[in-house]
Amino acid sequence: MRALLIGSKGQLGSDLRRVWSGDLIALSHEELDVCDREQAASVIARERPELVINCAAYHRVDECETQVERSFQVNGVGAKYVADAAREAGAAVMWISTDYVFDGEKDAPYLETDLPRPLSVYGTSKLAGEHLVRQSNPKHYVVRSSSLFGVAGASGKGGNFVETMINKAKEGQPLRVVADQTSSPTMTYDLAQKLQELAATERYGLYHVTNSGQVSWHDFASKIFELCGLSPSMTPISTDELNAPARRPRFSVMENVALRAAGIEQARPWEEALEAYLREKGHLTAVPA
Repeated sequence: MRALLIGSKGQLGSDLRRVWSGDLIALSHEELDVCDREQAASVIARERPELVINCAAYHRVDECETQVERSFQVNGVGAKYVADAAREAGAAVMWISTDYVFDGEKDAPYLETDLPRPLSVYGTSKLAGEHLVRQSNPKHYVVRSSSLFGVAGASGKGGNFVETMINKAKEGQPLRVVADQTSSPTMTYDLAQKLQELAATERYGLYHVTNSGQVSWHDFASKIFELCGLSPSMTPISTDELNAPARRPRFSVMENVALRAAGIEQARPWEEALEAYLREKGHLTAVPA
């Protein structure tokens, strides 16, 4: 399958380049700006892909609260421009969304059929993108994932949660980590593999794709330190104590129902993915039990 990847330098884009087995045209933000409708249309028409994978996103969650126009321009309008251009070229589109479209009040893993209710500008802009992509191109895969970490690091954030925790621990900084937000941390390498499998099915629709299992940010950090042989001073705090500008869902674990219905197994447990990540990054010193 001939695919065109937008956002090729980010965590997920980098891993898609690693795992994709077909013909892949990889473009960075500098090479294709999703907010430029004419550029998106001309590039996609010229390359004539069968699938366009749009990994471009504005995902600085707290910053989005004040950069509302930019959030909706990238995560909403830009997503539509790409979906439109793919449709006009006869191509399918794959677009990556987030668990932050949910409010976290369900107290059970979210299904694809559950009604979204985002709490933040970021989540709202991504939900807008979901609707626009689905409306714009009938051949769509809208894929929600969560708490991504990948070897390349997030291009817009300068790293990821795992690296931030390790760096602060090595610097001897006391850590305050939220203990009342639970999700399914997902390694972008695993997500990329599942996206390739999904694309091969041509079963269009809405999907949740995450590593299996669930954990709070505090317990995720504890596992990172255990595997790395680090013992920083760490205090569990509540979301209210964090007092971040953007509200986040308290519980955003997602069942991968549609993925399994498509005949694809859910990705490995987050603990195994974390161990693989730390080994590849050269951080792993402890021997897992």
